[in-house]
Amino acid sequence: QVQLVESGGGLVQAGGSLRLSCAVSGRTSSVYAMGWFRQAPGKEREFLARIDWSSGTTWYAASVKDRFTISKVNAKNTVYLQMNSLKPEDTAFYYCAADLSPTTAYKYWGQGTQVTVSS
Repeated sequence: QVQLVESGGGLVQAGGSLRLSCAVSGRTSSVYAMGWFRQAPGKEREFLARIDWSSGTTWYAASVKDRFTISKVNAKNTVYLQMNSLKPEDTAFYYCAADLSPTTAYKYWGQGTQVTVSS
């Protein structure tokens, strides 16, 4: 089992920044990669970024790659999502997820944290 707890969400003005954190606990040795997703009301869940747990290789959705940065500190078992130049359309619930294999879907999800960007 892997447990994930997000934090760092909140209310920010357009153009501002936030850094989300995802604390990973449990069988962290089984984690292959970590991802960040978001879901806005009435919309489907959207992939944002992914980071390989061992190599640190990253992938981004085209919609955020110039504004968001995913990173990790293995010693702290924590994954971060630095979000800059936030826009009102970035308002959503943000989730981190753990992937245990390169060939399977994300298996473990956090409870999410709300990000609200005011105009």
